[in-house]
Amino acid sequence: MITEVQAGPYTVRGISVGGVYTSLQVPELDVVLDVGIPIRSFAGCDRIFLSHAHPDHASALGALLGIRRLMGKGAPQLFIPAEIEAPVHEALQVLSRLHHTSMEVTTVPMRHGDVQPLGQGLHVRAFRTHHPVPSLGYQFFRRATKLRPEFLALPPQEIAQRRKAGEDLFTQVDHLELAYATDTLSRILETEPTLFDSRVLVIECTFVDPKRSVQDARDRAHLHLDELLAQADRFRNEALVLMHFSQALGPQEVHALVRERLPPTLAERVRIFAPESGRWFG
Repeated sequence: MITEVQAGPYTVRGISVGGVYTSLQVPELDVVLDVGIPIRSFAGCDRIFLSHAHPDHASALGALLGIRRLMGKGAPQLFIPAEIEAPVHEALQVLSRLHHTSMEVTTVPMRHGDVQPLGQGLHVRAFRTHHPVPSLGYQFFRRATKLRPEFLALPPQEIAQRRKAGEDLFTQVDHLELAYATDTLSRILETEPTLFDSRVLVIECTFVDPKRSVQDARDRAHLHLDELLAQADRFRNEALVLMHFSQALGPQEVHALVRERLPPTLAERVRIFAPESGRWFG
């Protein structure tokens, strides 16, 4: 049932079918990305990121919180688009009354460009995606402090003295680790060009069948494989995870079509987030 792929140093596991359910986990970052289905093994994670409030990405939040309650877990951090913070709290209050149990979360409202530290040098930056409702993507990165190049030749004692005197010898360097962009027009590749430089890019690819046009995808505010292929040479990522495929095709058809159409520049780096055989779950 659970799909799992290795993308660079990261494991991406979960389930994703466009319009039905999407919930992913990246254990190495200790994050859950969207909750369109309550996956029991995800319940121990204390950081949940919602891209938007459409049911296939958010409707199982209450169920996941209920599983956490059974495990004796407290309120997780819930990173969400700022515009939906109040409605999410209202919905959870209703669920609390219905189930006679706490649905408490600590919300972290995010807007385009907001950065939040996650601990041990890990940060997350929100970026606007292009969908009919308030929606965000998330870029996870590690921030390191490094000595400026012009001071590299200085002996350690002098560096310490000059730093103590208040001289600015260091600069911050951000290493883009993993980006998550789902339910968006291909315009995201222009408005968020850093996606091309993220070590791992997890991105929706709802339509892969050449019988469905790019305009079909745009009319539904989603991405078509053709739009990614048109910019194949720009992807500098170590790995790309394509997900959120339409249920109109079975998993094996998705694998066959994507592999058949990938250019050599992408073929070795693409991970197809779909079961290799059988049917979609459910």
